[in-house]
Amino acid sequence: MTKLQKVAAIVNPCAAGGETARRWPELGNLLERSLGPVTTRFTPSPGAGMAIARELLRDGHDLIIAVGGDGTINEVANGFFEHDRILRPEARLGVLPLGTGGDFRRTLGIPRNLTEAVNILSEGLPLLIDVGKVSFQANDGTPGSRYFVNMVSFGMGGQVAARAKNSLRRFGGKAAFLWATLVTFLSYRGRQVKLRVASNPAELSFFVANVAVGNGQFHGGGMQPCPTAALDDGLFEVTVIDYAGAARLIGSLPVLYSGGIYNHPKVHHLRTGTLSAESTAVTQIEVDGEALGTLPLEISILPRQLPVLISASSPLLALKDR
Repeated sequence: MTKLQKVAAIVNPCAAGGETARRWPELGNLLERSLGPVTTRFTPSPGAGMAIARELLRDGHDLIIAVGGDGTINEVANGFFEHDRILRPEARLGVLPLGTGGDFRRTLGIPRNLTEAVNILSEGLPLLIDVGKVSFQANDGTPGSRYFVNMVSFGMGGQVAARAKNSLRRFGGKAAFLWATLVTFLSYRGRQVKLRVASNPAELSFFVANVAVGNGQFHGGGMQPCPTAALDDGLFEVTVIDYAGAARLIGSLPVLYSGGIYNHPKVHHLRTGTLSAESTAVTQIEVDGEALGTLPLEISILPRQLPVLISASSPLLALKDR
């Protein structure tokens, strides 16, 4: 990484329970010692990171660093795109993980240690990753759409995301996701969902607890619903979990953290580049950890569009020429 590049950091001051804002003078100095001058922009409200990223890219910045959690990364990644086209193909996305869930950074192999993460920003290499696009019904009933880099899920996943967000201040981080998952498992009732995927011409019908559509492998603060997902293969991993009652769901919870979910008898595994889903019952969705709306939805993929910095020694780079 040359220090002559224009570098910017988009900072969520509320990340890590507000600690990011308190620590920013220290963290900003850490970045500038490694990268040279860094333009810093704080997100004043949820969703603001998209417009800030577009503005910085149009101003010629070569590296945009998302400072925060999965929601911040999603916003910044969305700012790289307009009308399904990347605004500045030579620009790169960097990640300084300071959020609670940390699910996307797990797939990227970016460590929680901030000094090591900054080293990746200065010495790492870009991996061109796939980006998903999801269209859905927003919470206010209007049509909505969003790009995503990690995962979309619907069913329990949407309810867990909403509950976890409301309980972060009380529990914090992984505990909030685990609490939200347990409460949702106890109260959730299955949904009849119809799916269409490119790999199967027939309409598929499932009575589901949850469906995860993964570009990345993790969500919910470390759960691994899509353990074989690859960020640059042009396909999503789709994991359908049948509803089987609260007691059995809770008993199966450790499987979600084990990487062995595809061996479970109540799980169906699909791979596809496109997917549509609908249900007659209200079925919440989450996009990169954010509870944004409900079914119906349509998902498509933009193959290998977004350059993201990862460690130069990452095994993910061995897939670049696939």
